[in-house]
Amino acid sequence: MAKSLAPHLQPGDIISLTGDLGAGKTRFVQGLAEGLGIKEAVTSPTFIIIREYQGRLPLYHFDVYRLTSSSELAPLGHEEYFYGEGVTVIEWGDKIIEALPDDRLTIEMHRAVESPDRRRLMITAGGPRSQKLLKGLAKEE
Repeated sequence: MAKSLAPHLQPGDIISLTGDLGAGKTRFVQGLAEGLGIKEAVTSPTFIIIREYQGRLPLYHFDVYRLTSSSELAPLGHEEYFYGEGVTVIEWGDKIIEALPDDRLTIEMHRAVESPDRRRLMITAGGPRSQKLLKGLAKEE
């Protein structure tokens, strides 16, 4: 699903990923990166918080698992990423929800009970741009 979302993405798009440990958030980012033509291996930036990758669009990969509040984002210059020239994906976005723009895709991930290899996704769009992304994705699925 992530790879099929990539062609629809534009600079400034924001995707917030939530879900339990092992739900597939980093794997989602890896699929998105592949769809953006990124050749570099994508890993979780848990200890450094942000990783940047270059493809058709820059990909700004945040992992905010270790943050205790959204105020810890300010020294990182998060708004330059959120409103920059690339796509921002935030793992554990629910931890910094007050810092996120309303117009974003939020993807909640859960392991499927019937199969550990499957995931259940709930996707919500918070504004006009993210609604357009969701509609584009629905046409492809």
